[in-house]
Amino acid sequence: MTSIAFIGAGKVGTALAVKLAQQGYPVVAVASRSVSSAERLASLIPGCRPYLTPQEAADAAELVFITTPDDVIPQMACQVAWRPDHGVVHCSGADSASILDPARERGAQVGVFHPLQTLASLEEALENLPGSTFSIEAQGSLLESLKEMATALEGRWIVLRAEDRVLYHAAAVIVCNYLVTLMKMATDLWQFFGVSPQEATSALLPLVRGTVHNLETVGLPMCLTGPIARGDLGTVAKHLEALRERAPQFLPTYRELGLQTIPIALAGGRIDAQQGRRMEEVLRGMEMVGSEGKKGLT
Repeated sequence: MTSIAFIGAGKVGTALAVKLAQQGYPVVAVASRSVSSAERLASLIPGCRPYLTPQEAADAAELVFITTPDDVIPQMACQVAWRPDHGVVHCSGADSASILDPARERGAQVGVFHPLQTLASLEEALENLPGSTFSIEAQGSLLESLKEMATALEGRWIVLRAEDRVLYHAAAVIVCNYLVTLMKMATDLWQFFGVSPQEATSALLPLVRGTVHNLETVGLPMCLTGPIARGDLGTVAKHLEALRERAPQFLPTYRELGLQTIPIALAGGRIDAQQGRRMEEVLRGMEMVGSEGKKGLT
């Protein structure tokens, strides 16, 4: 089986190295900017040796994963003297394999292997990695090898074109990073009625889990609930007014998220086109709905 080295011993590199080794892949070498990090990763994998330089680690293996911070990947691609029998793979979500062109020019096969997963700590990375989807960009035998690795990690794989990677990564940021932002906004609103962020988070997390469960079991668009799904103009208008008066910094975000939600409600058949238009008018501030549901122009 192809011998593997890692350049970079952070959360992603360590989690991938450990999980691949557990599946029988020979992870034999690691180098990192921090020698102690390389030694720590090597200590987790029998037969893995820490090296002082990326070149030494690359020389010891046939397939090299560059799991450094994204900005360092091009530097590694230029600094290492790659061989024609090397496979060189980075794990950035937004960057294509083109940043590894210096390795390609030396005859190496190059590719991308990005885990679509949130890796907040090493422990969570090790727990969350199995079952994840891996986005792959490669050709020939390297492509097939990376598909096999994704399957060995109990995951799924998708093959992306270079031009699709940025949109793919933007989607990941929306669903992962901005969920944290939405939780922060919600807990900030709870502070208006005297509930601490910690208490608010504990109260709201079951709602988040329920929503994720509905996405898994019911699916889009039918899992959508709430006032827009019901066509409840009056409630949305109340939300807008309360935000305008007490938390205006959140008003643009609420409006935009509401506008993006209308097509989901329409697709689910919960509201008709006329209700969708009226909801859009309310969210854009073109009309105001009173507490009794009567429409009045602003």
